[in-house]
Amino acid sequence: MTRYDTIDALLERTGQPLGTTGWHLVDQARINTFAEATGDHQWIHVDEERAAAESPFQTTIAHGMLTLSLCATFLSELVEVDGVGLVINAGLNNVRLRAPVPAGSRVRGAATLLEARRMAAGCRVVVQMRVEIEGESKPACVADWVLVFQQ
Repeated sequence: MTRYDTIDALLERTGQPLGTTGWHLVDQARINTFAEATGDHQWIHVDEERAAAESPFQTTIAHGMLTLSLCATFLSELVEVDGVGLVINAGLNNVRLRAPVPAGSRVRGAATLLEARRMAAGCRVVVQMRVEIEGESKPACVADWVLVFQQ
């Protein structure tokens, strides 16, 4: 994790990488928990036997929204800014789910600070997060995430 002592120190990183996280396991238990939380029980995510028999991936895969939601975990692993009271999710400018995440895969986040601007009580940033799958060249997800850091 990189700790920034001020918002301005973070803003100086505009256009630069913020780092890459460690690997995180996306196992069947995590996929099932996500299915319970969201009500999305599509067989390709939760039915291991059917997925092995019928899926082109020959196993269950993580929900695309589960993959995207891991970006919050990744950002908290990469960035901390002193003096910030809270970080508000302001939405997404662009999201592409590029490759499935098979159950049992490990993923990590690689972030770049694309845009940043000072505001009266903090800053608004756009962070591009790439969710990478261990051993794969194509990312699972690429998302441009808009966040507000408030003091």
